[in-house]
Amino acid sequence: METVLADDGLVEYYSNCLSAVTADDYFNKLENEIDWQSDQLILFGKHITTKRKVAWHGDQAYQYVYSRNKKIAKQWTDTLQAIKQHLEYFSGEQFNSCLLNYYHDGSEGMGWHSDNEVMMKKNAAIASISLGATRKFNFRHKVSNETQSVYLESGSLIMMKGDVQTYWKHQLPVSKKILTPRINLTFRYFEDR
Repeated sequence: METVLADDGLVEYYSNCLSAVTADDYFNKLENEIDWQSDQLILFGKHITTKRKVAWHGDQAYQYVYSRNKKIAKQWTDTLQAIKQHLEYFSGEQFNSCLLNYYHDGSEGMGWHSDNEVMMKKNAAIASISLGATRKFNFRHKVSNETQSVYLESGSLIMMKGDVQTYWKHQLPVSKKILTPRINLTFRYFEDR
């Protein structure tokens, strides 16, 4: 385990949450069994369809709203349920939902943001599992502009805990050198409202 951030929240990186064989197996299953959809977003007043594909699953039909985009959680697949159970055992945390992202290659990324939607339990742990291509992941403090980076390998887990979403933003920068896909599973805890 590597501590990536320890001030204004805690971020821990585990390079070996899943073995390489297991990570490859899960990647292949999820690539084929998930109903991947492009996001429809309104950014700076413009309607944008993302190249990146997404899916939203959970214990129940949670509504997830971000960038004026509403998703209704689908039921867990057997593969997602197996990953969730392993993750909960590995981390000691509980999760009831998962946002999945499919990046076809390094030309697709995610801009600076915080995972601080009102539906999520405040300061609950967010667990992000990476499958496929290794990608750089950046953090930037909202006040000091301090930055920190970590490379997320296939089978790795990054845990964001405490006040991280309050004080830090994160991003997945684009990189034209990366030619292979990556699947990211971000497990969260949504509150019933």
